[in-house]
Amino acid sequence: MDKFVIRGGNPLLGTVRISGAKNAALPAMAAALLTEEPVILENIPQVRDIETTRRLLSAMGAEVELGYGRAQHRTTISCRRVSSPEASYELVKTMRASTLVLGPLLARCGRARVSLPGGCAIGARPIDLHIKGLELLGAKIKQEHGYVEASCRRLRGAEILFDKITVTGTEDLLMAATLAEGESVLQNCAREPEVADLASLLNKMGAHIEGAGTATVRVKGVGELHGAKHRIIPDRIEAATFLIAGALTDGDLNIAACDPDHLGALLDKLHEVGISTQRTSDSVRVEGSRNLKAADVVTEEYPGFPTDLQAQYMALATQADGTSVITENIFENRFMHALELVRMGANIKIEGRRAVVGGRSPLSGAAVLASDLRASASLLVAALVADGETIIDRVYHIDRGYENIEEKMRAVGAQIRRLGEILPKKR
Repeated sequence: MDKFVIRGGNPLLGTVRISGAKNAALPAMAAALLTEEPVILENIPQVRDIETTRRLLSAMGAEVELGYGRAQHRTTISCRRVSSPEASYELVKTMRASTLVLGPLLARCGRARVSLPGGCAIGARPIDLHIKGLELLGAKIKQEHGYVEASCRRLRGAEILFDKITVTGTEDLLMAATLAEGESVLQNCAREPEVADLASLLNKMGAHIEGAGTATVRVKGVGELHGAKHRIIPDRIEAATFLIAGALTDGDLNIAACDPDHLGALLDKLHEVGISTQRTSDSVRVEGSRNLKAADVVTEEYPGFPTDLQAQYMALATQADGTSVITENIFENRFMHALELVRMGANIKIEGRRAVVGGRSPLSGAAVLASDLRASASLLVAALVADGETIIDRVYHIDRGYENIEEKMRAVGAQIRRLGEILPKKR
């Protein structure tokens, strides 16, 4: 189990190039199940969840070529046949996005058996919204022994109103509806850029989708889809994490190969706390400040402030003048990083869904434990300004969603190294 060892005190200076968005790449890989022809995806990030999805698709009979370096982070997925429309627990236990294969398998094969997913322990993320939507499209579904088993002759278009905004639910139903008979109207959809990116790929594959990125999406079903080539959008959460790190360390950091239009909520908040940013069409430069001002945050669905940045913002708030109140409206158990920040000297009180963060708390290095993907990023960011050495355990969480983050951090001045734990040999 790897660890990060970080010595704080260095400003981050230079340029960081942002990788492709994991949360856009995963549904795009699942979409390849909808066609017999090859789907080529570019700008694929080299993260653990991508490898898990590769193994999942391969177990179903897909041919998946995954290359990095000179291959420009490209994957070619060919699903000429789907020999086993099943996602086993052993393959999906570490990843919530495994449910994204449910809709494509039903639409393509007429049946699917998918394990209830795993992933980060940040609160309940039930798939009842997926199931309800698929049933409206004509699927018969039952749950037993930890699996969702679904079947249909052919899905039929329907009007679907999501009771609650769900990103993976929107993506799952969007893919299923592309091969359904007739038109589907999805309402109260997630508006995240990753949803619009998936729709862009599906339209290149021959789907007829209108309105993706808005609350109402219309899908006219087609008889079949074909192969396509698509470039994954930049990872807005990685870009935002580096923006926060640059701001917090009083650095001067250029975030390249990103989409500033996807970062509006964070950029507005950074300006509120006293951080200067400059943007171009594909980059944002952040200049840190030692005079940060406290500001409250409420997490919301896109285009609101992302729940995936709540932990990183909390690290920033510990160094601002005044008291910041952070309200988590998306997940009910996403403050586990707060206790680890307190171990480093932060002044944080948890009151249900609110965290009250007292600013200007001197942080000191400590041994801390990463509990989930974004919590690990929060601890890393805090360690950059802590006095002394911080050791972060369980960094496999951060490897799920950040590509070579320690190398990128080192390249702009951070003192960080990875330690691999060597277990004793069994006698």
